[in-house]
This record gives sequence, structure tokens and C-alpha cells, in this order.
Amino acid sequence: MFRNLVRIGFITLAAVMFMTAAPFQQASAEEIDEIHFLIPGGAGGGWDGTARGVGKALLDSGLIEEASFENMSGGGGGKAINHLISTARRQKKTMMVNSTPIVIRSLTGVFPQSFRDLTPIASVIADYAAFVVPAKSKYQSWGDVMADFKADPKSVKIGGGSVKGGMDHLVPSLAIQAADEDPLKLTYIPYDAGGKAMAGLLSGDTQVLATGFGEALGLAKQGEVRILAVTAEERLDVAPNTPTLKEQGFDVTFANWRGFFGPPNLEQERADALRAVLKKMYDTPEWKDIKTKRGWQNLYQPGDEFVAFLEKQENELGGIMRKLGFIR
Repeated sequence: MFRNLVRIGFITLAAVMFMTAAPFQQASAEEIDEIHFLIPGGAGGGWDGTARGVGKALLDSGLIEEASFENMSGGGGGKAINHLISTARRQKKTMMVNSTPIVIRSLTGVFPQSFRDLTPIASVIADYAAFVVPAKSKYQSWGDVMADFKADPKSVKIGGGSVKGGMDHLVPSLAIQAADEDPLKLTYIPYDAGGKAMAGLLSGDTQVLATGFGEALGLAKQGEVRILAVTAEERLDVAPNTPTLKEQGFDVTFANWRGFFGPPNLEQERADALRAVLKKMYDTPEWKDIKTKRGWQNLYQPGDEFVAFLEKQENELGGIMRKLGFIR
């Protein structure tokens, strides 16, 4: 009897040890050694800068061993989305960078897919919008721009790296509306990417550029452009002399998120491992250096949290766009 009880005790102890160890085995994340970054726009834009900045931080910090980059312009980002979906089976190592335009362009029907057709990995940064002019421009504030717009809307051409009805069109429209002017009178010049839009500004094709603050910061430091306003709630530490729209009397704030998506039906373990490696990146000096230089703000929202954020933004932007007449 005693021997039987001892045998049962050992069996029970072994079962408990197995059950206790099992969760740790299941929770061990898949190792991420290689990431292929799919970029839905051309070189020099916000998507390109984000993907290459994240890739460099992950490589230089030793969190991954290999990174590759593929620019795939077309269809307002729809070409890359369609490619990721149609080739999903061989895209296990791919993360596609995207941002607020995936919500906007889905609402406007630029492409039939939405973030729901992909595997949302995580948002990574927030990049506030900025209004930029050449260094020698006569404009010293957003109020100066609005004074000319009020006198003659056609005299002010605003460029951006997104299609008409896209984010770089939407943000100045909100600022114009905040000035009690008609945003439908805006002459907006769309470019394929932020780099081309900046070139259009410097060549004189447009008077003002609506772009991400991070994209404008480098050229502003070099003295090529001036940033008239940023759409943050408060002045940013990296540019303490740049005023917000709100402090200039225009009640507008806006932050463009940038983040990553995997192919549809990506295995949970792989998706969680990608989220984990991005989270680890935040604590590295390599990331902190890149983030500071580019004027980015951390915005880590993984998995379900990211999905909830996207759904909320979809509702908010949809309402604004209908009010402005961009969608019905």
C-alpha cells in the first residue's frame, strides 16, 4: 500500500511538473532573425523612412540578423497590399509598413481592401503633420497663409505626398476649416511620395507643403525650409521654436501613426514574435537615436489594441471626410 502511494505520488508530481512547464514551452516566442520590409511608396517618403529606420535599429542593435527592403509604388498603396494578400503563403517573413492612409484610402474606395484583410502587427510611431515653406518664403505663420487664401484661394497651392482626399489633403483642409474658410476651395497638388512633394515645394510649384513633421525636420535643420506649424497639442521637444496650430489660433490637432502589417492569416506565434521584437527595439540606443533625429514619437499598440485604435480612427476620419465632402 505504502509503495503504491509513493508511486502515485511520483506520478502526480511528474504530471504537475509537466503541466507547469508546458505553458513556458508554449509561450516561448518564435525567433525573429530576418524581416523583409514591404514599402507601398517610393523612396524618400514617410513609409520608406519608417521601414528603413526600424530595419536599421533592429539590425544595428542585434535584434535581427538580416533586413531587406522593397519599394512597391502604385494605386495609392493598393498595389503593395494586393501583392501581400495574393502572395501571402510565401510572405511569412514580410512586414508591410503603412499609416493613416490605409484607413482613408479604404474609406474612399481607392482600393477595396482594408486593414481587416491583413494581420495588424503593431503601430510603432506617431508623426505629427507640419506645414512647411521654403526658407525664403514670405510666409511667417499659418495665419499669413490664411490671409492670402482668404483674399484669393487660387493664389495658395498646397502640395503633399498623398492623393487628393488623402491625409496630406485632409490635414490642411481641417486647418482651413478652422480658419472659417471653405476647404473645398483649396488647390491641392498631389505627389507620389513625400520626397517628390518636397522637391515640388523647393522648385516653386507649390507655396506650402503639408507633410509629416519628421520628414520636414531634417531639411529645416539644414536651413532649406521653415516649419510654420505642427499639429501637436504642444510644442515638441525636438523643435521648441516651432509653434502649434492651436497656439496660432487654429483648433486642429492630428497625429499620423505608422506601423506594420503581416500577410493575412499569419500564424499567431509569428505575429506575437514580431510584436515582441518591435517592443524590444524601443529600449535600444540605436532606436532612440533614430527617433530623436527624425522627430518621431513612440506609439506602441500591438495586436488587438492596434485593431481597436484603427477602428476608432476609421469612425472619426469617416465622419470628418463626409463633412468635408471627400466621401458620401
